[in-house]
Amino acid sequence: MTLAHDGATPSTRVPRVRRMSGRDPHAAHRTATPLELLFDLSFVVAFGVAGDQAAHLVAEEHILAGVVGFAFSMFAICWAWINFSWFASAFDTDDWVYRVTTMVQMIGVVVLALGLPDMFRSLEEGEQVDNEVMVAGYLVMRLAMLVQWLRAARQAPRYREVCLMYARFLVVAQLGWIALAVAPVGVATFFAVGAVLTALEMAGPWFADRLRDDGRRPQTPWHAHHIAERYGLLAIITLGEGVIGTVASLSAVVEGHGWSADAVLVVVAGIGLTFGLWWTYYLTPAGELLHRHRERSFGWGYGHMVVFASLAGVGAGLHVAAYYLDHTSHLGAVGTVVAVAAPVLVFVVADYVLFWVLTRWFDAFHVWLVAGAVALLAAAVGAAALGAPMAWSLLLVMLAPAVTVVGYETVGHRHLVAFMEADAVRARGQGAGHRDRAGSGHGPAGTLDV
Repeated sequence: MTLAHDGATPSTRVPRVRRMSGRDPHAAHRTATPLELLFDLSFVVAFGVAGDQAAHLVAEEHILAGVVGFAFSMFAICWAWINFSWFASAFDTDDWVYRVTTMVQMIGVVVLALGLPDMFRSLEEGEQVDNEVMVAGYLVMRLAMLVQWLRAARQAPRYREVCLMYARFLVVAQLGWIALAVAPVGVATFFAVGAVLTALEMAGPWFADRLRDDGRRPQTPWHAHHIAERYGLLAIITLGEGVIGTVASLSAVVEGHGWSADAVLVVVAGIGLTFGLWWTYYLTPAGELLHRHRERSFGWGYGHMVVFASLAGVGAGLHVAAYYLDHTSHLGAVGTVVAVAAPVLVFVVADYVLFWVLTRWFDAFHVWLVAGAVALLAAAVGAAALGAPMAWSLLLVMLAPAVTVVGYETVGHRHLVAFMEADAVRARGQGAGHRDRAGSGHGPAGTLDV
């Protein structure tokens, strides 16, 4: 028994080779497939390795190496996921060819994860960045993605030019990373060239999207609600690092001193923080907003790399707290609290920025909510500096996302409902204007007439 192609009803169909002609971007009941969920599981390993390696370096007071290595690894991990997920939203066929190429990409993700320790170790030594295994993992993934894009270009003539544009940028960027991996360059030169290659990576989808300006070469037919669900599911997986970090912190306390009030507080702080971050993330109706404003997808999609990195960073910070509680960290109490509070601050700010990217709406109430979260994080660091127990400082960190949750549940939800109703009216008016100008009820594929 398998799920039907849109995941809506059961079907006994055997996956066969299907024409990759492009999905309906407005299909009803489009949900994540079991294959996509399986694909996401391979990223659990990558997030876990990156968090462990970063926590180890930070606890050893190699903070710069830990932060830089974590940022680099998170870009590599998130970019691999983004490449697959947007393609799948537009062209998923769920036949045996598609499944096999997806499996190959999962292998590449695992190879990438296996290469992360070497990369972090080389940053700690500070001579030359060792990312050869990471690049090998990317090469495996990229070959599979190249097959997918070329298949779509061949079988979906309408999207041929945009698919070929994606393929060209993919090949050029990968050749650049291979050259950089084998070149005998120092750390500074590596990241300078890497910044150029990163810009090239991110420019590919943007240039490909620009091909649709004349209406004859449409954007890839991704599905707004589907892609919002996919991002939300990866956020949940990333939040799993917070749960793992909580268990690590608790184990350090219990093994060293047995069950105590501090142990209970660590559980409450870690799980409460993870739950608060989850609650905050899902306050934004991303699917509905993307459905109305597809042109805002780039800022939202790319900006999520910061969101995912911050969520994984919270887990890494809790691992640092575990080292501190186990008396194996070189960091003091203040540095340890900052290791947890800093990624929480990044998440809070990034979450509000992405909300603005989707809504183009500024609410002064949001400024007060962000200020409240910042105040609590500062109070947590201050409490640690004044000698408060680590567990109590973590409780203050836990309350930072709760400010947004309480603000939304008491006042903010009314603001959001009013905005969404007004936005829907504006979207209908813009859609009617577009239809009048075009003389038709249908715009180019990949655009929305509401």
